[in-house]
Amino acid sequence: MNSKFLLSDLRSGTVVFLVALPLCLGIAMACGVPLFSGIIAGVIGGIIVTSVSGAKYSVSGPAAGLTAIIISAIADLGGYQYFLAAALLAGLLQVVLGILKAGGIGNYIPSAVIKGMLAGIGIILIIKQLPHFVGYDADPEGDMYFVQPDGHNTLSDLYYMHNYITPGSLLIGLISLLILFITGMGFYKKSKLLSMIPGPLLVVVVGILLNGLFFENPFLKIGTEHLVNLPRINSLEDLGANFIVPDFAKSQYQSFWVIVFTLGVVASLETVLSLEAIEKLDPEKEAVNPDKELMAQGVGNMLSAVAGGLPITSVIVRSSANINAGAKTKFSAMFHAVLLIVSVMCFPDLLGRIPNSCLAVILIMTGYKLAKVSLFTKQFKMGWDQFLPFIVTVVVMLLTDLLKGVAAGIVVALIYIIRNNIKSSFEVMEDLIEGKRNYLIKLPQHITFFNKGYIATYLERIKGGSHVIIDGSITKSTDKDVKEVLLDFVETSEQKDIEIQFVKYTID
Repeated sequence: MNSKFLLSDLRSGTVVFLVALPLCLGIAMACGVPLFSGIIAGVIGGIIVTSVSGAKYSVSGPAAGLTAIIISAIADLGGYQYFLAAALLAGLLQVVLGILKAGGIGNYIPSAVIKGMLAGIGIILIIKQLPHFVGYDADPEGDMYFVQPDGHNTLSDLYYMHNYITPGSLLIGLISLLILFITGMGFYKKSKLLSMIPGPLLVVVVGILLNGLFFENPFLKIGTEHLVNLPRINSLEDLGANFIVPDFAKSQYQSFWVIVFTLGVVASLETVLSLEAIEKLDPEKEAVNPDKELMAQGVGNMLSAVAGGLPITSVIVRSSANINAGAKTKFSAMFHAVLLIVSVMCFPDLLGRIPNSCLAVILIMTGYKLAKVSLFTKQFKMGWDQFLPFIVTVVVMLLTDLLKGVAAGIVVALIYIIRNNIKSSFEVMEDLIEGKRNYLIKLPQHITFFNKGYIATYLERIKGGSHVIIDGSITKSTDKDVKEVLLDFVETSEQKDIEIQFVKYTID
């Protein structure tokens, strides 16, 4: 820990804690497991994974993207204890994937898709938190899917929330928004005294005070369903009751191993994607070893499962909040984990007075920073080959989930790559010399099946009586289908009186 950056890391760690707390609890609630399981995962992700990881700004914890897998797996296996056994082995699989250098898959994901993923998460955060902002808390905080457990979806909730506005929550939300706006202004940031107090912390303190002030007012009073719901740990017996240990009794079934593989691979993909996104946000652009990160996540998942915690991945929402809050070292992520466990163990009653609308505002601002309008305009100006994969990723994420959005974006990006590859099938120069049309065709290093149609179409357009030079000086490989096209061209050239000359290239 560098004392020079201690104050910055304490501030950023506090902000990450305020972002992580509702998500840890909300994801556990969405999965139908004990709330303390989410806290355990957050603590292990913040302390153990951060210690082993080489990523300075990455913050790990329970991931909303795994919720559907967890719910399905628990139902299939018949209990959370059996799922924990699968999660433990999934963590071991991640360690193996790291040893096998599988983390490099992130290098093959287009930048436009990563930026689309960031923007998509930002928009999802905003529209998911708007109902909480006005006091409509039907959907758990950690649910990031389009279709919700209550039968509604992300967009329909924006409609229904108008019928369930809680005046006290809405007022506190508006005041919280004003506080974050003021604390983001230049005079606040430049003041040594004021800048020591993070805006999100001020929002929470004011929210608790206003909640107490509204208690005697029937119109503004906020019910417990609109406040942070924390597990109560009053004794060692309570603590022990909240720990669930893995049970390998279902390991004899094929479905158990399917869950192990699915969970290990998906958690690894989410971590690699998160690392790529964090690198885009990192002001220092420090490269992170993805293989080391996979091993760190695997160790974390094994320990989390042993302690009864949810599966862990590197999480963009927490990590981006960490960077935006001014983190300088790993200590900020570790400090947020310490705050998580201390708050639950020592101050559950105090934190239980925090209105959900306060935390919703903090998450909305985090989402706004990820999905600024300038990001969309910048991508649009870069051309359709960059904008279309970007916007497809965003839209599909909004309507499904993160992985499906990324997959759709990659497909669109690949279409553009193939299209550009076809267009650059070869270089050609044409000239009329002494009344005879001359062509110089320079073939590329690698000629694939995708080049076949473009090459065949061009060769068909060559007029009779021409002289054609086909230069394969740099060509290293040619697809067999393309060779057939060239052979057909040679066979028909005599009928058209076309003279062909090959340079350092054979089609036999």
